[in-house]
Parts: sequence; structure tokens; C-alpha cells
Amino acid sequence: MYATVEDYLADKDPAAIEAFLRFRTMVLDLGDDIEERVHASEISWSRGRTFAAAFVYASKLEVALDLPRRVHHAALREAFPTGPITTHRLSLADAAGFDDHLAELLREAYDTAAEPRP
Repeated sequence: MYATVEDYLADKDPAAIEAFLRFRTMVLDLGDDIEERVHASEISWSRGRTFAAAFVYASKLEVALDLPRRVHHAALREAFPTGPITTHRLSLADAAGFDDHLAELLREAYDTAAEPRP
């Protein structure tokens, strides 16, 4: 288990670290009510419930977004339902994945995380 984000990133690929930090900034800029949790294999962010997570895999950043519907994104690897929520796993290998659509999906995940589940 890592104690801090910095500990988690310490032995990771520099390009993946840069991508992670870019994504983390996008997440934390959504609001001041976000809880960041450092786990052994990922970092997650919650607001009532987890809405996003990320981990470094080799030189890529893997991201999970929990949304109330299935969506598409150019970086989408898979999507699977977990009750009323669909978890979307995206693989971000370069800056092209950090587009406006990703920002919109992240905002939706954040906004809906505070809503009560049906």
C-alpha cells in the first residue's frame, strides 16, 4: 500500500506520470468536495461514491469513469455495468486522449456521484 500519490508514482514511467498528473488536475479542478484515496494498485476519487480512478500500466494511463449510462470515447477499452452505474475503462497513451469529450465525461461522472442511487 502506498501512503501518498507521490509514493505510488515513484517508480512509474515519466510519460505515464505526466499523464496521471494531468488527469489528476482535471479531477481535482471539478470541486473542493472530492476525496482522493491512494490504494495499492490505483488512485480513486469520490464524492459520495467513487466516480473516477486511475492507474499506470507500463507507459499508459488507465482511467475508470463511473457513469449512469454507457458512452463512447476514442480511448474506450471496455465498459461494463455494475448495477445502475456503468464503469468505463479508457486507455490514455498520449495527449490526444485528453480531449473535450473526456472532460465532459469526467464532469458527468463527478456530477452524478453525489446523486442518490435508484
